[in-house]
Amino acid sequence: MTVLDTRALGRATLARQLLLDRADIPVHDAVAHLGGMQAQEPQEPFVGLWSRLRAFEPTALSELLTGRRVVRTHLMRRTVHLVTADDVLAWRARHDAMLRGRVLGTYRRELDGVDLDELAAAGRAVMADGEPRSMSELARAVADRWPAPGPRALGEMLVAALIPMAQLPPRGLWRTRAGVRNAPLSTWLGREIDPPAPHGSDPVGETLVRRYLAAYGPAASADLRAWCGLAGLPAAVAAVREELVAFRDERGRELLDLPDAPRPDPETPAPVRFLPAFDNAILGYHDRGRIIDDAHRGLSVAGARVVLVDGRVAATWSVEAGTVTVTPLRRLSRADRDAVTEEGRALASFLSDHDSDRVRVAPPPC
Repeated sequence: MTVLDTRALGRATLARQLLLDRADIPVHDAVAHLGGMQAQEPQEPFVGLWSRLRAFEPTALSELLTGRRVVRTHLMRRTVHLVTADDVLAWRARHDAMLRGRVLGTYRRELDGVDLDELAAAGRAVMADGEPRSMSELARAVADRWPAPGPRALGEMLVAALIPMAQLPPRGLWRTRAGVRNAPLSTWLGREIDPPAPHGSDPVGETLVRRYLAAYGPAASADLRAWCGLAGLPAAVAAVREELVAFRDERGRELLDLPDAPRPDPETPAPVRFLPAFDNAILGYHDRGRIIDDAHRGLSVAGARVVLVDGRVAATWSVEAGTVTVTPLRRLSRADRDAVTEEGRALASFLSDHDSDRVRVAPPPC
């Protein structure tokens, strides 16, 4: 079985994630290809798409949100993602048990004794008037019946798990600050969520396997689970296994992939790319060593924005008053520093509507 080293896996990830060459595809298609984009920080997906698409116009994403073709919702790993309307309607029921389990993992004691089906019915009755609500407003509306858990536990369970919700615009629009207002997905999209598959079948799970490998492969089953948060996918992997090819990584793990998916030469040059906080190019794996050193792994869950140099995390970045500041994690060569500065100028211009292209690269660590 062919062994793929870290560099080969990194180049494959860059290619699948549209980070090796910027893609000339519509924003909707990019969100679909990526299987959704992590989006709990509302403005971060704009940077993620700018780094992946040629001539990206942020208004295109805003129009998809207001046009109800893309939604913000709790889905993979119980985190807020940007997902196409078609995908969330097809996938949401498959995530129900995981979402309930993850909320209970945080609030099991508070919710002890609460019948979750009754809580869901009460929440739906409140939302039936068609008025969008914040999580706290919905929780307060049912708190008289369940006073003990407190509004946070009730609200999280209702909004993140029991009632499939969309976070409505203006939340998530370009250059817009807005609180979270929720409405049921079926109300917002005008279509019902696909029902669960008959017992013993898992067509959504099989789709998730294929879609994940298209955007993240080659990858192990543990990586797939880390991306979506679903534990019950071994049967889906087994069902599509004959469609797939297998490799091993340097640790001996089996990696699966689509046979015709891109696996570039490991020596393919990789351009500098600026990634937003919580980008799935990093978080979408259990083993993130293909793109980030173990010593810096904590950055990926701490919300740090990172810079890829030669396909690996080599710096963090921030922006203030129109200036992009890059803080290297290691010493950069002169050529790498120049490339980081050039890409940073382009990012500063994008973020400031062309008012600034200021970049500061901090000294490397001692």
